[in-house]
Amino acid sequence: MTGSGYMDSRDIAVISICAALWAILNALIAPIFWRLTRLPFFCDLLALVSLSIAMWWSRKLGVASLVGIVATLLNFILRPGALFFLGFTVASIALDVMGYSVGYERIFSSSRNLILLVILGAIAAWIAGLVIGTFFMGFNSYKAVLVFSLLHAIGGVIGTVISIPLLRALEARRLRG
Repeated sequence: MTGSGYMDSRDIAVISICAALWAILNALIAPIFWRLTRLPFFCDLLALVSLSIAMWWSRKLGVASLVGIVATLLNFILRPGALFFLGFTVASIALDVMGYSVGYERIFSSSRNLILLVILGAIAAWIAGLVIGTFFMGFNSYKAVLVFSLLHAIGGVIGTVISIPLLRALEARRLRG
């Protein structure tokens, strides 16, 4: 922690960059992937890559939540009817709290511990799937919501696994705050 405040300008910058990247790609590319496959993987991939980078960079409670909240606001500007994105807001907050509970330094301290990131990412994406499936998809059974949420969890695993080499590349270049 630098300066007198909890978050510094670099934390605000990473929140802004990750949220904007997530929201713009979600608004432009995710609908195409959804129409072609009817699978939620791409939305989760975008979410977990953005959230993983933000958590890795700051390692502070609230950063991943703010990425989710800002991405939600931007998403509503770009796609006003996409209320399902609120599921990802909830997932961002859940991931932030879980990451804080486990310990950001513990998660990112070694390559072996990054399995924690994959597990937490899967749980967060599963939560997003539960929220979206329950409130926005109009499913008629709990089984459908469960299957949909498990598909989101798979997307969360994909997103966190993709984020690991990105984080390693950033570390190799000593780009962390």
